[in-house]
Amino acid sequence: MTADLHPDMHPTIARTLEIVATGDHEQIEQILAENVRFLPPTYWATWTGREPVAAVLGHVGQVFSDFRYRRVMGAGNDWALEFQCKVGDLDAVGVDLITLGEDGLIETFEVVMRPLKTVAALREAMNARVMTDARFLKYREALS
Repeated sequence: MTADLHPDMHPTIARTLEIVATGDHEQIEQILAENVRFLPPTYWATWTGREPVAAVLGHVGQVFSDFRYRRVMGAGNDWALEFQCKVGDLDAVGVDLITLGEDGLIETFEVVMRPLKTVAALREAMNARVMTDARFLKYREALS
């Protein structure tokens, strides 16, 4: 599947396509730089650090259903991964904007998504999950 989306894909991007939707935070951690920055579509703030970002992305993988990447664009260290998914019974499309560091790990992971109704449902679902995850008591300081 990954080669069909982009013939010259960076190995980290190929791995991203395979694991992000699984919600497996331990696998997600392996592709993130130590000081990775994650900019979610649900609010104007940034999560910083491998563990907190992997935890957030792990929860997103559990909230999204029928997730699939549709297109991959990019070269070198800058990539755009277009996806479609559902949040509950609401459809969404979005783009993961990813910047890789010199070591090939993800330094910046920004998500843009539409429509607004689905983004609001994502925010509600994520807040409910995070409130029951004790790790986020510690991770609060990773949000700026």
